[in-house]
Formats: sequence, structure tokens, C-alpha cells
Amino acid sequence: MAKVLIVSDSHGQREELSELKVRHGQDIDLMIHCGDSELSKKDDEIQAFSVVRGNCDFGNDFDTEIIKEVGELRFFVTHGHLFSVKSSLMQLQYRAEEVNADIICFGHSHVLGAEMVRGKLFINPGSLRLPRGRRERTYVILDIEGTTVNLHVYDLDKGELAEFNQTFVFNK
Repeated sequence: MAKVLIVSDSHGQREELSELKVRHGQDIDLMIHCGDSELSKKDDEIQAFSVVRGNCDFGNDFDTEIIKEVGELRFFVTHGHLFSVKSSLMQLQYRAEEVNADIICFGHSHVLGAEMVRGKLFINPGSLRLPRGRRERTYVILDIEGTTVNLHVYDLDKGELAEFNQTFVFNK
């Protein structure tokens, strides 16, 4: 079994990222930040995260896309601003097909969401700093066993929000 933590849009919040590493770091196999950290690769708080560059990240510290393999599943990570995710997931869907991704992680809209579209799981973990559509400052943890993914949503302040938990199964 593998565990993946996904966070986005922390916008300069350092203590919160450090807290996530302390809270979950020892149990997590991969930590993803979907951009707009507003930090540099040199900052301790972002260490151990696989990070992409968002529209509020200046400089060239991070790539705009990364691909990670976790067991049988392939992750595609991007911020989303280059794919117009506030309008539609279509451009992101096309790119996910090009890179043969199973799970697509993105941010930019600050809106928590997870949905399976044409056999691909799209995850936006929301925002640790400025959530939209809700008050909770959310992030996601995936428990992966083979091709089964159990998605858990957490509020930074209150812990797990069990009502949002879902299970997704990939047909591979």
C-alpha cells in the first residue's frame, strides 16, 4: 500500500506545510504540491514535496508539469492555469491522455473536488490559504492498493472530513 498527500495553493504559508510534514510525513510515500506555494526550492518547508510552478510562483524553481509513478498508477501534476481549469477540464483531459496519466492533480481554482472522467481521476485538493466554496482549508491523502484508490479529505484545522471520502477503482 502507498500513501500520497496532495496539497495546493498554500500561497506563502510556511507553518502549515511544516505541520503537514510533521503530522503525516512518516506515513506518506509521496507528497505533492500543485503550485502557488510562493516558496523557493531552497525553503525548508517545501522540501520533500514534489512541486509544480503556479501562476503566483515567480522564477524558474519548479517545472510546470511533473509525472510520478506510484505502483501501477501514473500521476500527472500541474497547477492548472495553463489548462484553463477554471472553465473546463477538457484541456487537462487531453494532456492527461497524451502522458497516459491515471490520476491528475491540479489546483488554481482553490475549489476542492475529485471526479473520475473517462477512466481518469481528477483531484483538486482545494487551498490551504484561500479556499473557495467552503471555509475548510483542505488537502487530500490517497491510500493506494494496486488499482484501488481510497481518497480522504482533510481540513487543516479539524482533521479528516469523512463525508468526502471516496473509493475509485481503475480498470487496468
